[in-house]
Amino acid sequence: MRRYFTKSNSSVCDRLNVLEADGCPATDGKLGTAQAWESDNRATSSKILCMIRNARETEVLKSQAAGGSVPSGQLVRLAREFTFEAAHRLPNVPEGHKCARLHGHSFRVELICEGKVDPHTGWLLDFADLKRAFEPVFEQLDHHYLNEIDGLENPTAENIAKWIWTRVRPVLPQLSQVNVAETCASRCEYRG
Repeated sequence: MRRYFTKSNSSVCDRLNVLEADGCPATDGKLGTAQAWESDNRATSSKILCMIRNARETEVLKSQAAGGSVPSGQLVRLAREFTFEAAHRLPNVPEGHKCARLHGHSFRVELICEGKVDPHTGWLLDFADLKRAFEPVFEQLDHHYLNEIDGLENPTAENIAKWIWTRVRPVLPQLSQVNVAETCASRCEYRG
């Protein structure tokens, strides 16, 4: 996971330079640049998402450089993305459906937490807390046959998202949403 909002001594300007040097075309902080680049170059969706994300992050960093910060007590949403590789088959689909056959995905899971910024720390929670909360779940899913995991006998994106929620929410009460993507274009958003 790329993280640009670190608690390090690096300056906002250094973090802006990282955004421009991370392999994505310069965005000049505007979403329109990413859209124009897509139409001109027929770029892959991941490159476009990278540019859009960088444009948004650039705007936040410019605001911070100008002296702006998130007021304490303000409601924020944090997201951390994870990936795992796994095989599955869907036993309840109609006969002849391609998903009835054994196949695999590079699943993407996004955990979203929501709450108020702590006035002392200046954050909702440490991104490391998100990673720690997901680690035991990751170990159960990564490089496994999902149908063999208790509770995932029918491992649709919807069921996987709910399954993750029930395991992570007790240890991460700020969790507000779990997104599970099987492909670049298909995902489930679960809000408990």
